Amino acid sequence: MRPAEALLPVEGQLPPLTGATGWLNTAPLTPDDLRGQVVLVDFCTYTCINWIRTLPHIRAWAGKYGDLSVVGVHTPEFGFEHDTDNVRVAAADMRVDYPVAIDNDYAIWRAFSNMYWPALYLADARGRIRRHQFGEGDYVNSENAIQQLLTEAGLGGTGTGLVSADGDGVEAPADWARLQSPETYLGYERAERLASSRDAVLDAQHAYAAPERLSRNEWAISGAWTLGRQAATLHEAGGQILYRFHARDLHLVMGPGTGDAVRFSVQLDGRPPRDAGGLDVDDQGQGVVTQPRLHQLIRQPGPVTEHLFEITFLDPGVEAYVFTFG
Repeated sequence: MRPAEALLPVEGQLPPLTGATGWLNTAPLTPDDLRGQVVLVDFCTYTCINWIRTLPHIRAWAGKYGDLSVVGVHTPEFGFEHDTDNVRVAAADMRVDYPVAIDNDYAIWRAFSNMYWPALYLADARGRIRRHQFGEGDYVNSENAIQQLLTEAGLGGTGTGLVSADGDGVEAPADWARLQSPETYLGYERAERLASSRDAVLDAQHAYAAPERLSRNEWAISGAWTLGRQAATLHEAGGQILYRFHARDLHLVMGPGTGDAVRFSVQLDGRPPRDAGGLDVDDQGQGVVTQPRLHQLIRQPGPVTEHLFEITFLDPGVEAYVFTFG
């Protein structure tokens, strides 16, 4: 073993990607297609904010290192993410043009014994996994590993500089120093901190009323909702979701269900968000849900403080899945 190889221990063999139920941007990739190549496998699901914030780096590496084979593996978290058309639209919107395996049956996920979104596995030209990264961050070490494995394989043109890839918009790095609100699911399978949980009725329509006050990181719903395993579904116009949060950014994964587009209005402490509105609202807090995806609803431009977020849906049918923050 050469001294450089000792810096990146062998973690096992790269499993084949033959369990995919479909592919985007390529014909199905076989083990023979990847033999002799340095391979970066990136597990994702398209509404995951943690993966979205890594995407600028993945795209930049795919663009800079022509001898690096980047392969996305889309393993869905929510039911609508099993729909390949939804994934195809999201990939195009996010400028993902490298090959993506559709892993609807979790076959590739299980082959890697993976447990995380995002998860990155880097394999050398001999098919050995030499580095993994779970979650965001540590981009410098990941890129150094890419360069080392390309050098080991005798593939030129790697360079020694690192990409500059901090994203903007929803892809911007989180404000970790001031982020005090956690990922919060609305489906009862993983729901926490629902202020009206004692009144909750599962898998059936029920009329909810929000309490007068919420503590930090509590949420509530009002109106006619069904609390399902993965999502809360609204049955009548005028329903609301409230959340008291402390973070620069607030996102909500939601979709229009099986119906038409759903209009909504956002308020921050009872007023339109104006310059604190996210990408998916105007300065008066108005927006429309047209497809199931992550929506950025708040981005505070100045000091990050605690606020009461409120979203009112002007049409029925929305399915709300999870709050995430940045």
